[in-house]
Amino acid sequence: MAWWQERVGYQIYPKSFQDTNGDGIGDLQGIQNRIPYLKRLGVGFVWLSPIYLSPNIDNGYDISDYQAIDPQYGDLKQFDQLVSAFHEADIKVVMDLVLNHTSDQHDWFVQAASSRDNPYHDFYIWKDAKNGVPNNWQSILAVPLGSTIKQQTSITSIFLRPNNPI
Repeated sequence: MAWWQERVGYQIYPKSFQDTNGDGIGDLQGIQNRIPYLKRLGVGFVWLSPIYLSPNIDNGYDISDYQAIDPQYGDLKQFDQLVSAFHEADIKVVMDLVLNHTSDQHDWFVQAASSRDNPYHDFYIWKDAKNGVPNNWQSILAVPLGSTIKQQTSITSIFLRPNNPI
């Protein structure tokens, strides 16, 4: 059997896990402090919800930089220490890596929106708007599923949510 079939998993939503610096937001140090507790529970791997740099319009799933840790949680050095501490405790780490959408602040999207000829343009779904909207999708959210973006080239993007292009 593969390790993920034999081990108990535990999802950690860092923002509410443990705050160690008194700002009311959980952080990487708080997670590291709880490794002995997780080990006693029998946890064999943790699934870590997004900790990447994000404007947090969508609870961290609107990632603006996949190579940076959001400062509210800590920094890359603390992340490396956290992963090492988990591995020392024989607990594997699974990162919640959302690749099917980014923040509208991510460099890929900023570049993609600048021109149809930009190499990042094909990283996203674009559709010319009809009657001012890119689609007729219905939403139970307070905002429409389709949003438009005005650009020099007059193309539009389909968004999962505002600020979260797909």
